[in-house]
Amino acid sequence: MSRRPTHQPERGDARSRLLMAAFAVIRAKGYAATTVDDLCQASGVSKGAFFHHFSSKEALAVAAATHWSAVTGDLFAAAPYHQAATPLARVLAYLDFRQALVQGKVCEFTCLVGTIVQEAYDSSEAVRLACRDSIFSHAATLEADLDAAIKAAGRDDAFSARSLALLTQAVLQGAFILAKADQNASHVSDSIQHLKRYLSQSLKEQDVR
Repeated sequence: MSRRPTHQPERGDARSRLLMAAFAVIRAKGYAATTVDDLCQASGVSKGAFFHHFSSKEALAVAAATHWSAVTGDLFAAAPYHQAATPLARVLAYLDFRQALVQGKVCEFTCLVGTIVQEAYDSSEAVRLACRDSIFSHAATLEADLDAAIKAAGRDDAFSARSLALLTQAVLQGAFILAKADQNASHVSDSIQHLKRYLSQSLKEQDVR
């Protein structure tokens, strides 16, 4: 999810090159500081080719958010946490998987759409909505397991699966901000561990004996 491809897209695949360049450059420099020239240089694509595929940097950001969802969606769909035995175990294993992705420089493991929306949420409705869809749709992939875990714990009246799913994103996105501010990945690791403890305690299965 967080590394550049080990090979360049085939010659002529300018759109794919630009989207993958956006993943790296925007996370490293920020959305506002990233220019069309930066993206063209990083992707090896001409400015003419850029504007053939995208009418503006805003249009590329919307496409990059959608592509981010597709790429990361495939990664998480194939991840081993889905094999855990119980719903709560799958949620906790999901967080372990997120922990395993925290490698390299801060810009290599932080979230593209989280980075973009922090800067563009009030200046571009199209970008805001694309980032919202990416973040909220990923959170929604946890809702079925969280709902089952809530029921198993007898906590139906305490909170909803959707609210807990969004909490996971709030913790992760907030932890990424801390990591950026302090240039220290340990804030992400610590936040994930705190979230695991909270969920383990809140969703402890009832003893039905």
